[in-house]
Amino acid sequence: MIAMKGISKSFKVSKRSPGLTKAVKALFKREYEVINALDDVSFNIDEGEMVGYIGPNGAGKSTTIKIMSGILYPDKGQCIINGKTPWKDRISHVRDIGVVFGQRSQLWWDVPVADSFELLKDIYKIPDNKFKNNLNMLTELLNIGEIIKVPTRQLSLGQRMRCEIAASLIHSPKILFLDEPTIGLDAVSKIAVRDFIKTINKENKTTVILTTHDTQDIEALTKRIILIGRGKVLLDGNLDELKQRFNKSRTITVEYSGHINELPKGMCIIEKYTGRAVISVNTEVLSISKAISHLAEKVEINDFSVGSVTADEVVVGLYKEYEI
Repeated sequence: MIAMKGISKSFKVSKRSPGLTKAVKALFKREYEVINALDDVSFNIDEGEMVGYIGPNGAGKSTTIKIMSGILYPDKGQCIINGKTPWKDRISHVRDIGVVFGQRSQLWWDVPVADSFELLKDIYKIPDNKFKNNLNMLTELLNIGEIIKVPTRQLSLGQRMRCEIAASLIHSPKILFLDEPTIGLDAVSKIAVRDFIKTINKENKTTVILTTHDTQDIEALTKRIILIGRGKVLLDGNLDELKQRFNKSRTITVEYSGHINELPKGMCIIEKYTGRAVISVNTEVLSISKAISHLAEKVEINDFSVGSVTADEVVVGLYKEYEI
């Protein structure tokens, strides 16, 4: 489906020191700096996969999406998507992809959203029956039946983003690129967008590449993550396996009757109140089951919960590990 091999991309940007003298000098002689946005990036994504493409600001995520969508040319390397090279076969390639940039709009600002959909119908040359069926499905799943009658500029951010996603899928693309699709959305809108993405992935086998700083998006939607930093792919792995890798410290919240006195090696009280305690467990020293057994021997346990490793902790751990 998607094969990236040895993709590199650099940009030449002008720079100057602060001050009036430097500004005048820059008018006659500019100084430039070469920024390596991507450096030998390679990965493969199969049909129907949902992949989280993560990394800090400036890592090269958006540049990768723009190359895969045919907006940018790489300096070198090969990218084959559905048998096509995006920047060489643009017209046929765009029929296979949908792109959502969280901070950019593909909807016409001053006209009702429905008119934008009609324009996209003409651009993509979508047959009438297919357009009608797709529009009915998208308006129902995204709950935008009423708001598509409203000009884009009058919509809230959450409403606009749902319409943006509908616009990107109106032509039934095989691949969906999502760049910060839930940025600035409230909790209800985020859940609605995530549920919709899962639905179209399951029912239509739509391949989804998601770039985001929202780790809840990653946790809710993807199993595989690709980590990029300083323009290089640093890691390509399974999120659940990475959670186990960072699963060295777990917390147990326990409600009890009695007194917790001495704890064995590997257990430490983080917070303690009357009849309630939060305890850290080093799983390299002591298993969770043995920790709970020890507590049960000391006190009467009324209730307990075990905290799991979150995607936040995995991402922070990876950033520290790779120093990005």
